[in-house]
Amino acid sequence: MAVPFLRKGGRPAAWVVGLTLVGILGAGGIALRMTQERRAQPDLTSLTVPAQTETLQVRIPASGKVEPNQRVNLSPKVAGQLVRLYVEQGDRVQAGQILAQMDNAELLARRQQLQAALAQADARLQEIQAGFRSEEVAQIEAQVRAAQARYTLSRQRRLRNEALAAEGAISRDTLDGAIAEEEATAATLREVQRRLDLYRIGNRPEEIAQVKAAAAQARAELRVVDVQLADTVVRAPFAGLVTQKYASVGAFVTPTTSASTTSSATSTSIVALASDLEVVAKVAETDISQIKPGQKVEIQADAYPAQTFQGVVRLIAPEAVVEQNITAFEVRIRVLTGQNELRSGMNVDVTFLGGEPTQSLVVPTVAIVTEKGEAGVLVPDANGRPVFRAITPGLSLEDKTQVLQGLRPGERVFINLPPGALRAAQTE
Repeated sequence: MAVPFLRKGGRPAAWVVGLTLVGILGAGGIALRMTQERRAQPDLTSLTVPAQTETLQVRIPASGKVEPNQRVNLSPKVAGQLVRLYVEQGDRVQAGQILAQMDNAELLARRQQLQAALAQADARLQEIQAGFRSEEVAQIEAQVRAAQARYTLSRQRRLRNEALAAEGAISRDTLDGAIAEEEATAATLREVQRRLDLYRIGNRPEEIAQVKAAAAQARAELRVVDVQLADTVVRAPFAGLVTQKYASVGAFVTPTTSASTTSSATSTSIVALASDLEVVAKVAETDISQIKPGQKVEIQADAYPAQTFQGVVRLIAPEAVVEQNITAFEVRIRVLTGQNELRSGMNVDVTFLGGEPTQSLVVPTVAIVTEKGEAGVLVPDANGRPVFRAITPGLSLEDKTQVLQGLRPGERVFINLPPGALRAAQTE
């Protein structure tokens, strides 16, 4: 049986119209739901970024100041007049180089006197140690023989005069004269004989020791004067740069009780000497564990904005310093390049470079969140909604954080949450 779609007069049947309207409304509802779902799907391109593999190197920034490794104001050891100054401000010197000469005329004269005294003492010592010459001994022996002959003659004369006096042939005075002559010749003989004995046995040990002591004393006094002369020469204790000149030739300079390290001029100093430059940086205690001796450092100064100087860590202070309630450690950096450009007192920025560069997976630091005390990131699920995923974070360098575990390269993480997710997070 045929179903009438049209009524008489060409109009469609009522049920056909209703069925058509139902179909149209159903199709419209499906389209509306699809549109709403598309609108609910977040734009992941603007809200997320992919995890990327990058070459990372630990870079720890800090501020520092350029200072000399050593600094000292040099003064003479002996007070006196400055007669020569061999350097000027800005000169570079080597360790041991002569910088200045103090007046030493009086000491030089004293040294000449002591040299003469020492030469005389040495000559006397050589003479007494060598003993007497054979010619000298022979001469004394001849003197002994002559004295013996005179004594024998005077004795014989005395004996004859005694016999004559007994007979009354001569006076008593004549006899007394003969006796006196015999005694005189006997005394002369004894003296010459004693000298001969000394020549034959040589000098006594105590006499030799006395002459040796005199020579040793003269030599010791000469050494003292040599030390005093050396003290009139002012030498550089280390290699460095003459930063200040305090005295001029002709000035009278007195020694200080100890080496001064102040940067101001003093009346007891000749010049100020500073060694090679270094940078003293202050590193926060949270970063000090990553600093090691020998570590490479980049140095930048405002005076040379286009240049980066190189250095290495020389020393890490064993004790922290606290300034304005901030705990930090002083780190001394040896300057490898820029010794001629950098100046003492400059403020610089330093960057400590940690180890060799490595390939690491990184995400923006703002993507790191914490849930129930565990670090992680928010990743989109199948519907684009943020879902927490735990990760193992590594180092944070500037605006990026290293991911050790929990994420693969290319996976996207939220850096901004969709508005709906934000409202949901607020209501949970």
